[in-house]
Amino acid sequence: MPHVRGGHPEQREPGGGWGDVTGSGGGPVIRGGHGVPGPRQDYMAAFPDDEGDFGAAGEQKQAPQPPPPRDPYASVTDWDAVPEPADGGDGDRDGKKRGRNRALAGVAAAAMTTVLAVVVAGQVAGGAKGSDTRTKAAPGGARDTDDPASRSDRRPTPAEAKDEPPATYEQKMGQKNPMDAKLKASGDFAAISGFEKAPGKGQLFRYRVDVEEGLGLDGELFAQAVQKTLNDNRSWAHDGARTFERISSGKPDFVVTLASPGTTAAWCAKSGLDTTQDNVSCDSAATERVMINAYRWAQGAKTYGDAVQKEFGSAIFPYRQMLINHEVGHRLGFNHTDCTKDGGLAPVMQQQTKFLNHDGIKCKANPWAFPKG
Repeated sequence: MPHVRGGHPEQREPGGGWGDVTGSGGGPVIRGGHGVPGPRQDYMAAFPDDEGDFGAAGEQKQAPQPPPPRDPYASVTDWDAVPEPADGGDGDRDGKKRGRNRALAGVAAAAMTTVLAVVVAGQVAGGAKGSDTRTKAAPGGARDTDDPASRSDRRPTPAEAKDEPPATYEQKMGQKNPMDAKLKASGDFAAISGFEKAPGKGQLFRYRVDVEEGLGLDGELFAQAVQKTLNDNRSWAHDGARTFERISSGKPDFVVTLASPGTTAAWCAKSGLDTTQDNVSCDSAATERVMINAYRWAQGAKTYGDAVQKEFGSAIFPYRQMLINHEVGHRLGFNHTDCTKDGGLAPVMQQQTKFLNHDGIKCKANPWAFPKG
């Protein structure tokens, strides 16, 4: 490990309390079986040997040595506060007694360190085996963590406390979506799964809904809008003449397809139709697809503006209904037509994306084939 600056400075002292230092600037090397330092030499020196002296038998006694520097990491007992012997006392004997006391304290400290090391190691090993290490307060305390009411994972979230109702069909249909007018997406289509039975008993038309991948639009909402719009009594199902059923497998009569402007243009061109001018939709009659331009579905048209917003409460919602009715109307065999009375409703087969007024006649926006129901 590299030398680390900061923290507490190391204070080495005689007796090996920090271990043997090897090399210049190296860390301590601890000797011993368990890595726990033993008593310092000045502690051990306080015990006499078998000959009753401090050295080997026959050796000359050493002159009294001054006490070693105080160990800043030793016991907090203030050894310097131990009173010196009174006049006439045996100072040498008292000194030996103090030395023995110090040595016993050192041995006890080393033993306690060993016990603590073993206990800590056992706790770490026990935690590694998957024991529950969550902190718990003592029972009867100021806050008992065993009480489920105090646990954060049991508290209701803001959404749970006050659920927001999901957006309704009308709300979703009344919202515009971002879309690039020049987008050309993947060209791959995915059928919207599910089955919606025809509600009426008139002439049955089975259709499928495909949505181009990569549009970022709500395909389920689009499929729902097609089914609701076509089977409305103001639409082509008027007076039970027709009924429409959505399928996702089997042979359909036609496929209502939501596609990017670029892909819409490619499929309309297969039937000799140019949708690049005014970025419109089409019924590609030479194919099975009724093409709905995703840009128009997402953004609407200028003809469906403030006046429509004021009358219908939304501009994009009635425009989307008109778009479905107009293009499916072509598939059913109806051609373009215009309003003939100033101030009258534009027929659903009028090209309302391009214009409402023509030849000095002002027409009102209308999304339905039979607006009176």
